[in-house]
Amino acid sequence: MLLDRLFAAAIGDAAIDLVTADGQRRRVGSGSPRLTLRLHDATVGRDLLMNPRLRFGEAYMNGRLTVEDGTIYDALHLLMAGPEVQGALGWLREALSPVLRRLQQRNPLWRSRRNVAHHYDLSRAFYELILDPDLQYSCAYFTDPAMTLEQAQEAKKRHILAKLRLEPGMRALDIGSGWGGLALHMARHCDVRVLGVTLSAEQLAVSRQRAAEAGLSDRVTFERLDYRELAAIEAGGFDRIVSVGMFEHVGAPHYPAFFNAVHRLLAKDGVALLHAIGRLDGPSATNPWIRTYIFPGGYSPALSEVLPALESSGLLTTDIEILRLHYAETLRCWRRRFSANRPAIQALYDERFCRMWEFYMAGAELSFRVQGHMVFQIQMSRSLETVPLIRDYITDADRQAAASAVKAQTAPVGETVV
Repeated sequence: MLLDRLFAAAIGDAAIDLVTADGQRRRVGSGSPRLTLRLHDATVGRDLLMNPRLRFGEAYMNGRLTVEDGTIYDALHLLMAGPEVQGALGWLREALSPVLRRLQQRNPLWRSRRNVAHHYDLSRAFYELILDPDLQYSCAYFTDPAMTLEQAQEAKKRHILAKLRLEPGMRALDIGSGWGGLALHMARHCDVRVLGVTLSAEQLAVSRQRAAEAGLSDRVTFERLDYRELAAIEAGGFDRIVSVGMFEHVGAPHYPAFFNAVHRLLAKDGVALLHAIGRLDGPSATNPWIRTYIFPGGYSPALSEVLPALESSGLLTTDIEILRLHYAETLRCWRRRFSANRPAIQALYDERFCRMWEFYMAGAELSFRVQGHMVFQIQMSRSLETVPLIRDYITDADRQAAASAVKAQTAPVGETVV
């Protein structure tokens, strides 16, 4: 059957059992099956044949396809590790891909606001069930495989600060400031003034509340602004600029505008750092299910798409680091927390939402493990002399900050740590 051929092409040398809506069980592939896929209505097979990359996720989140003798993570691991299958519409999508990508990634301000609201305006209570207490919703930094999620997220912030080389009294900008954790961390530990900007109304409210509770409202302010709006307001006003986990929402057609804005906002002797998801295997397109249900307008680029726009802006690339499997480990932590808190999440939303997020987190983790996704950090400046000649300063600052953090945790209550 055509459906059997589709799955056989996707799983390569593996095997599955396929149970159709009429109860027929068929073995697909060679070897011993590792799991069973059950189709609950007769139209699922047709949908998969037409557009498997979109319809498989839809069928799972709507309960029309279930996994037995395994989990959705197991099923996606089999399917994503093998060759990509397109289905009957694949040839048309490939032919139109260059045009479609430009349209899908076009994010004028009104669309950016809508796209951000789709994902980030979910309730704080939901994100608190899967993230660390600081609500870091980006790749952690596992300097030791035994690290907890909390420790790895603290290490991520230290690593970013080591590259920014913040000094007391500086003014910093956080583009895409999330729930405010990094901005508050910079103000608390580096004695700098920070402006955090986000397009999410929910994140803005939480960030302002956290700043007030921490007694940092005099040093950290948060506004609902886009990088394009900010660049039109002031120029050269920031000694340091950082953007973590926001660039994936910019879209390739807008990369020149983004880097031009950073150039305009950054002081002549300033330092900027961009932390974002990328691709090791060259330009591509966002998975249609992810684009439809999780990150509309989102795209994770190859460096070959990023660097030309950066170079043309007048910014100078002073350091690039690739974090390969760190995000896979981060997502595994989130996925486990989601599973442990599933009843509470279902009470906040519903079963369909839970299945959608299970599919999303499993697929996202596997995109880093088997499909060439990574995280890059690009350090930029407007002058070749802004940062030291060799990058040992990053490691030295990292280790010094880590040692200070350990000392602070073990110091008696009331003792000042220097």
